Amino acid sequence: MTAAPMLFEWQEKAMSASTEEIEQTLKQDPTLSQIERREVFGLLGRWLGGALAGATVLKAGEALASSASTNSKRRHRYGMVIDTRRCVGCRACVVACKAENKTPPGVSYTVVVDHVVEPRIDDKPLFMTKPCFHCEHPPCTDVCPVSATYKRQQDGIVVVDYDRCIGCRYCMTACPYSARWFDFNENYPAVAEQTPYAAVPSPEYNQFRKREKGKSPVGNVRKCTFCLHLQDEKGEYNRAEGRWPACAKTCTGKAIHFGDLNDRNSEVYRLLRERTAIRLKEELGTEPNVFYLI
Repeated sequence: MTAAPMLFEWQEKAMSASTEEIEQTLKQDPTLSQIERREVFGLLGRWLGGALAGATVLKAGEALASSASTNSKRRHRYGMVIDTRRCVGCRACVVACKAENKTPPGVSYTVVVDHVVEPRIDDKPLFMTKPCFHCEHPPCTDVCPVSATYKRQQDGIVVVDYDRCIGCRYCMTACPYSARWFDFNENYPAVAEQTPYAAVPSPEYNQFRKREKGKSPVGNVRKCTFCLHLQDEKGEYNRAEGRWPACAKTCTGKAIHFGDLNDRNSEVYRLLRERTAIRLKEELGTEPNVFYLI
């Protein structure tokens, strides 16, 4: 007997159970005796959507321990925990990100992936927002010939130095998550027609650049920065003061959670201890700092 026909009856059970409970059921249920546990977990991942291909189910707490930073200079380890049960696909995060960073057409620091999963009684598709994953071992930084993209020592955020970037796009090819975008100097009408909005600079990297043809970031690779321009002088965010990544601050379904993964009192730390999480393409060894709750 193969695992696929049994997957539907496992759906409700899997969504409410912990990984330990699922493993215990696998051991006790005689009908599963011929099924490899790895195959079942793989099917659960595929049931949650094609976008989750290559994901590995992590036990509670394992998500944090598996990528604990060994960098003594790291004050913070910022990351996101995204609840796939709560995301409704409204794309408010996409709009909020664009408004905050003033990104042009063709550049979206976060996107929402949707996938229809069959068979399901309610035919509800899976929605999943996908920013840059700010990996512990980012392959994008290794291929840059001018060291324009790098991982910040103080908080682990992966950034791009627009003044050094030569637009070769090697980093875009190296990123396994397609989380980088090239600025081809496309503009929305409000900018192209030189309305007052065009004179408003982007707060990115606290550089407040005005959009001008032939000047950075035009011709550069761009990506999510976790809205680091909202950090204070200590490199910290404050949700109560509104200094919080635009996507997490705007999420209508409260699906996007942001915080310091090194802070045991943070919401993201608690969620990863209490819920079952996955990270995408674990087999690549990138150790992304964005986790998905299933």
